[in-house]
Amino acid sequence: MPDRSPLPPVRLAPEPELARDALATPLLSRAARLARWAGAGTRVDADGRLTEEQLAAAAEVLGLDGDDAAARTREAWRVAVDTGLVEITDVRDGTARAGDGLRRLTGGSPRDVLTVWLSALETVLEDTDVPGAGTAFLDGALAGLYVLTVGEDGPGSGPVPLPVLAASVVAPGGMREPTDDMLRQVSEAMMRLDARFRRLEPAGLVEYRPLDEKVMTDAEEEPPVPAGKVDVTRYGMVRPTPLGLYGMRARLLKAGHEAPVIGDLVDKGADALLDGTAAFPPAAAHAETEQWLVRREPLVAARELLAASRGTDPGAPLRRLRCQQALSLVGAEAEPALRDVLDDAELGGLARVWLTERGLDDVPAPSQEMVFWLTIDTMAAQLAAEGDSEELHALVKNLAEQHSGFFTEAWRVHHPQTAEVLEAMGRLHPDKRIAKEARKAAFKARSAHVG
Repeated sequence: MPDRSPLPPVRLAPEPELARDALATPLLSRAARLARWAGAGTRVDADGRLTEEQLAAAAEVLGLDGDDAAARTREAWRVAVDTGLVEITDVRDGTARAGDGLRRLTGGSPRDVLTVWLSALETVLEDTDVPGAGTAFLDGALAGLYVLTVGEDGPGSGPVPLPVLAASVVAPGGMREPTDDMLRQVSEAMMRLDARFRRLEPAGLVEYRPLDEKVMTDAEEEPPVPAGKVDVTRYGMVRPTPLGLYGMRARLLKAGHEAPVIGDLVDKGADALLDGTAAFPPAAAHAETEQWLVRREPLVAARELLAASRGTDPGAPLRRLRCQQALSLVGAEAEPALRDVLDDAELGGLARVWLTERGLDDVPAPSQEMVFWLTIDTMAAQLAAEGDSEELHALVKNLAEQHSGFFTEAWRVHHPQTAEVLEAMGRLHPDKRIAKEARKAAFKARSAHVG
């Protein structure tokens, strides 16, 4: 995942809850059990691995049996050693004992527990026992799963179909008309991910419904990519656990990604809130703002927000839009703050909207200049927030229909982004005649600015 643009913000569970989840995972609980069991009589080879004689005893301690008991026991021991739950006391003598990590796990803080779990997770992720499942491929898949889960266009708390995740890794830009070769790559990616997620579920990273074995045996060579009305659950379903989201984010941060968490801005000023949520999807911005407001008196919060939203820089319109959205969550106690800015050129229109929506009396009518300025400012904010979205298309169309002389006056608006907004309207409006009027108005606005 080479793109370093900010990832969607995630809502994480509290650390004490995550620490309890970590302690309950088979991955960590088995490693801790072996650490308690290890003692002076525990024999290891030159590489710190359990001897064959000790392996059976360790498997019995863990209550494991079956064909994969030895493999799962070796993994638990490797995790215990790598995380410091077990330390090798003497490689030459071949002995081991409980390490400092076990004390951190049993008597440390929730953050200590999560640190040990993250270390254990790395051990599993770095394991290359599964053929063809390289670290880069898996990293890309986990990053894709993270985005599909926390992004507003994703399934939210629901599971992600394995074919969807595989396609996001193989063809990040989407598959409008997939070729046979692309479908083959997606099928291969599904097989690799199926093997990997089966191994990662005991680590507590994901909840996984495996690929149906009948899908694999029914196919001549490889499982087909589902199409049409089929039971997609047969092709595998995966979603991160709350602990998994924590772990995925930690790894993304380590890799240099910007991965915000809802609640990060609650102790910061209004300027940080408005700038920080500028790129957030609407629901995430709403959640972050709600948490920020809970910690402040409504009137004080409103004044801080209004002061932070001023400015003529390129980011100012979006700050004012986020300010308006934040103020919609504030009660009538904030009224004095809004009345204080009624004569402000940048905030007067916003204040009138807020007061009018609450049915308050004595709200002065805005001047035509203020109406036009607020319109340009709002559209500039929408452009910054969503680009050429369907919502903006509809806004442009309705604006031109409701105000027949809009472009005659709009170019005169003293707003730093008047020309850019008019150019966008010319690009977005479906009526060629109106689009031409918008482009002419944009040209006039630029000429007036230059002059």
